[in-house]
Amino acid sequence: MPESGTVRGPSRTVLITGAGGGLGRAFALGFSAQGDRVVVADINLDGAQKTAALISGGGGAVLALAVDVTSLESVAAMAAAAATFGGGHIDVVINNAAIYATITRGPFTELDPDEWDRVMAVNLKGPWLVTRVCSTYLPDGGKVINLSSATVMSGSAQWAHYVASKGGVIALTRVLAKELGDRNITVNAIAPGFTLTEASYGLIDGAENYGVERGALKRASEPEDIVGAALFLAGPGSNYITGQTLVVDGGRQFI
Repeated sequence: MPESGTVRGPSRTVLITGAGGGLGRAFALGFSAQGDRVVVADINLDGAQKTAALISGGGGAVLALAVDVTSLESVAAMAAAAATFGGGHIDVVINNAAIYATITRGPFTELDPDEWDRVMAVNLKGPWLVTRVCSTYLPDGGKVINLSSATVMSGSAQWAHYVASKGGVIALTRVLAKELGDRNITVNAIAPGFTLTEASYGLIDGAENYGVERGALKRASEPEDIVGAALFLAGPGSNYITGQTLVVDGGRQFI
């Protein structure tokens, strides 16, 4: 078990899954910019290495790893390598890996059961497995951040498997907060609204205008708009916040 006391500053280690692009890449760059060591993990090793190259090119400390978040063996190997890179501990875990752009949309009565199972395996089982394994390496004061989605609050027709998986992430976050609280580890979720990532552009035509009229802020969300929430929830200013879900959607809905 790591020694008590989360290390902050240049020697803090941040593990991010699904960091080969999109939000995960933005998170990795954001944490590196403030001096953290970053572990970039993705099922697509090439994407992870591209993210790592951006960080190392700027002088940051980074490790790129391949991981299948649905496999206990793969997650265990990732966590062990990340902890070694971090000097025996992992200070912040960000569960960002998810199936999104490749999901088939359709009425719930017509969704493929195999696709349902795959979405649940990556989007919900993944955060559970990663946190389960990484909790061994989290010190007193460690941080876990799970990525949900603002669509859980409003629902999204013909996307039942995705919305249900992200709703499960919020429920899981609350349970983990209860179970890890005795170790002074906080567990929170971020629920982004529709954000302009490579995946989003491929999913919806005219993505830059999608839902803009529904927001209090009349513009589309960029990945960098979500990074600040992660930096806050991973920092000392959130030490007494746990089990919560922070919606970051430009005011498209209020809860």
